[in-house]
Amino acid sequence: MKHWMFCMLVLVLQAPLVWGGDASRNAHLVALGKAYKDYMFANAPSAGELKGLSGSAPQSLAAETSFILETISTHNKLLSRTYLVRPSDKVLKNLYIIRRLNWRMREESAQSYDALIDSLDVEATPVYELVDSYYSMLFTGVGNKNKPFDLSKADLKLREYGFADDTEQGIFFLRCFDFCGRVIWGYMNVVNPPNTRTAYEHIRKYPKVNGSDYFRFTDLYFPDFEMVVEEGKGRQSYKSYYLDKYYELLLSHLLCLTKEGAGKEQVNNLLLGSILKNENLYKYTQYKSVLEQIFSKVEK
Repeated sequence: MKHWMFCMLVLVLQAPLVWGGDASRNAHLVALGKAYKDYMFANAPSAGELKGLSGSAPQSLAAETSFILETISTHNKLLSRTYLVRPSDKVLKNLYIIRRLNWRMREESAQSYDALIDSLDVEATPVYELVDSYYSMLFTGVGNKNKPFDLSKADLKLREYGFADDTEQGIFFLRCFDFCGRVIWGYMNVVNPPNTRTAYEHIRKYPKVNGSDYFRFTDLYFPDFEMVVEEGKGRQSYKSYYLDKYYELLLSHLLCLTKEGAGKEQVNNLLLGSILKNENLYKYTQYKSVLEQIFSKVEK
């Protein structure tokens, strides 16, 4: 074999493999990103659009396509085990890319969608950010597409969803109850005085967690980490943001109980059965002094 031919053969063998279908993958990711942008809120896709997205999906993107179609469909099944179970890292990354494409499509930008996909493909995105992104999309889809709000029949069995560790489990829980907290936020913060009656009606429609009242879940001692939580504020403490929101929800629940004439047993169940009493987590909330005052009165 001539030397130049041997050199060419070596170069070919050393070159990275380019699998067929990359262009098809990118095109379908873009199509899913556009569908998510167009229909994630109140708008609903036609049956033809849903069928087209499903029919054009490469087999390698079947799980991603199924998930996106659920997030844009009314009366969806996002709270079924199929979607609550943690997807593979590969699926998480593709859905993260779809979400980022949706954001980019809302901007005027010179960067092509293919360029964004390529940059995100090689980006070493921390897995906790991927998990957070997925469950953010899931619970957003639950809230936007299932009206009126009623999760009272749901029982979120966290130990069955394949989480890698307590952090992933905590992300799931905090994302779920961030969504649930938003459902009552207006009733507790916009109107004056707070509409505790309507807020409490919604709280009673919250899902169970591991077969019990949601507030009895207290496995929130996972190590803190940083990520971009609010756009434009840089990386910040995940627990300081979401645990603070969760404490706000618990305190709203407590106010509803006291204003709506709940019995002493119900109040004590919330006070002593939730993280309200856990001082080791107070560093993550702006309500530290409020909580300390509550328990100083309880002890008296």
